[in-house]
Amino acid sequence: MTDRPTDLSSLPSYQPPRRSLLAVRKLALMASVVAGLGVAAYGIGAPNGSDIFSSAAHAQVNNEISKAAQPVGFADIVEHVKPSVISVKVNINEKVAKDDNSDDSPFPPGSPMERFFRRFGGPDLPPGLRGAPRGRGAITGQGSGFFISADGYAVTNNHVVDGADKVEVTTDDGKTFKAKVIGTDARTDLALIKVEGGSDFPFAKLSDGKPRIGDWVLAVGNPFGLGGTVTAGIVSASGRDIGNGPYDDFIQIDAPVNKGNSGGPAFNTNGEVIGVNTAIYSPSGGSVGIAFSIPAPTVKNVIAQLKDKGSVSRGWIGVQIQPVTADIADSLGLKKAEGALVAEPQANGPAAKAGIESGDVITSVNGETVKDARELARTIGGLAPGAAVKLDVLHKGQNKVVNLTLGQLPNSIEAKADNDNDDNGNTPHGTDVPRLGLTVAPANSVAGAGKDGVVVTEVDPKSAAAERGFKEGDVILEVAGKTVANAGDVREAINAAHSDNKNSVLMRVKTGGVSRFVALPLAKG
Repeated sequence: MTDRPTDLSSLPSYQPPRRSLLAVRKLALMASVVAGLGVAAYGIGAPNGSDIFSSAAHAQVNNEISKAAQPVGFADIVEHVKPSVISVKVNINEKVAKDDNSDDSPFPPGSPMERFFRRFGGPDLPPGLRGAPRGRGAITGQGSGFFISADGYAVTNNHVVDGADKVEVTTDDGKTFKAKVIGTDARTDLALIKVEGGSDFPFAKLSDGKPRIGDWVLAVGNPFGLGGTVTAGIVSASGRDIGNGPYDDFIQIDAPVNKGNSGGPAFNTNGEVIGVNTAIYSPSGGSVGIAFSIPAPTVKNVIAQLKDKGSVSRGWIGVQIQPVTADIADSLGLKKAEGALVAEPQANGPAAKAGIESGDVITSVNGETVKDARELARTIGGLAPGAAVKLDVLHKGQNKVVNLTLGQLPNSIEAKADNDNDDNGNTPHGTDVPRLGLTVAPANSVAGAGKDGVVVTEVDPKSAAAERGFKEGDVILEVAGKTVANAGDVREAINAAHSDNKNSVLMRVKTGGVSRFVALPLAKG
């Protein structure tokens, strides 16, 4: 054991030798020249008619050609990185397991998406995972991880160690050590553990670069309890959003991973960790060649905070945001469907105090362009609370700069749902807005709907409004940037949009206490 990372970039034997097609052709040409010279020598009287080149020379050339045709393997890489990978076994108290109603899956239980996207922790899964056995006195789970320092700090998945009262790791040479959980982060599904009883563990280095689609990748882990398993593939996509949360930015790989690979590393051909394997797409529960890894930059940021204080603090500006679709961009007069649309600033949040309003589009943070709503969430979440940021904002068609100080992201933000019905449990009749396929009534005439806007009382199932997700009980607060209080206000705003030759009209809609913008196509005529 040496107190150094398994970084192979300085090792001359690390990069496997590559022979170009040109080199192969040169070797083949050499062989033909050798044969030609042999015939010529025979023609000019070589002794006993023998070839002037020995059989040993021919054998060497043939051997070189054979080597050139062989595929390049990963044995040298694996030899150096495999010792840093560990198997993680956890024990979970039965009471904790029974009381735990959490669910790692972002999809409803039993739904097709819930079955397709699976966490993969081991044969007996921790709470929150499908198929966890119950009523045995204790539940065991298995996953993977890897050392990031010689003194025993290691990375794994949150869902592998969540709720564990006992953690053990087994190293590549078969030794078993006790470990303790230093900190976890459910939002990124990362955990930091500390292995006790050693100070010279071989450890892996987290990559500084971003992998390219098509790059080789090696997954090392503990699938089905079979520790030290290595699989190979390529990076098949990046920036994947699988519905796990606002910070989704997964690397997609096709190296086969299965239950027990969770928390294990994905290495590049420099022996650096490009990601932590966390989920698979699986109709059957087994690998189908689609897996998702948490990118190394995210791992670095989260693990540094977990090591420092045992938890993660994220910046917060206090806005509900949504993507800018093509229809919304058209409604706002934007040339491109980029940026993050502010559906609603939260009361007393940093954004509201700085003057950001509903309908504003945040286009950049500290001079860096914001591509979409997810990118804004990741960018702000990656900054420390208290940091000063400069936001470029499109406000009512005009560009402006907003400076604010980030708050700290609350652990949970709850939205209270409004009651959409009147005192008798009925939805009142309203006035038709035929161009939209909606019937609306003043919100102040419906108990529980609030005082502002108009309530949707009926939706034509064949209308564009139905296609855009409008339903009875929704409250329309604004149409084309103007507040509305009755059907007449809605019609007036729609007519104005028609006069401006707009293809769609932008509405701010409240559903269950949560606001969003919807671009609704306008009927012609």
